[in-house]
Amino acid sequence: MRMIFRCDPALSDHLPQPVLARSALPDWLRAMPAKAHSEIHGREIRTVKQCPPFVDAMAYGIIIPLPCDIRVERGEFAWDWDIPKPETSGHPRAPLSFHPAAQFAAAPFGNGQAALKFNSFWTVEVDPGWSLFATHPVNRDDLPFRLISGLVDSDRFHDGGINFPAIWTQPDFSGVLPKGTPVAQCFAVPREAPELVFEAFDEEHRQAYSKVVADVLAAPNVYRKHFRARRGRLTS
Repeated sequence: MRMIFRCDPALSDHLPQPVLARSALPDWLRAMPAKAHSEIHGREIRTVKQCPPFVDAMAYGIIIPLPCDIRVERGEFAWDWDIPKPETSGHPRAPLSFHPAAQFAAAPFGNGQAALKFNSFWTVEVDPGWSLFATHPVNRDDLPFRLISGLVDSDRFHDGGINFPAIWTQPDFSGVLPKGTPVAQCFAVPREAPELVFEAFDEEHRQAYSKVVADVLAAPNVYRKHFRARRGRLTS
């Protein structure tokens, strides 16, 4: 699988590039202790830093970064981003625009407020038969917005930018959303629907189920040691 990113030639020296998500894990995860005391258990237990599915989900795919600092003052957004005029007709120059609240009428989010739109400065092309799934950076509830997920057939639609709508979730926020902030996490996914097969356990699967459950309960790190595929790992 290749993901090809293209940008306007006048902006190529001014844009942060999308990165593999495993290289953009948040500081709070890196700083998290491997174990913490549980009042319920009365002992030290492993934190989610040692949960491979939790970490691998955050490390999967690519991250689209914010291209410049955004100043935020109680719902007002401003920026100073001195970039050249794009050479491409119709190309955005501002890092943000907006969706009116009416576009989300009756949706269970938004609370009647306009939505942000993080403008895209990169086009994305994936292999034939694949689409690009864009969603909120995984497990990143620390961000003051919530991205609205979308699926784009980027094997066909790859000559225009994909914009990323989001709901601002912290109306009292005052500060700076810094350049490089993860805006969206994207995965290439096959477009063909899976075939769904349903079966009851046979004897072999019953025994396998019982063995795996017993192994997991008997010792730590069974999944990590015996089932997890090799990939980029979290380092402290």
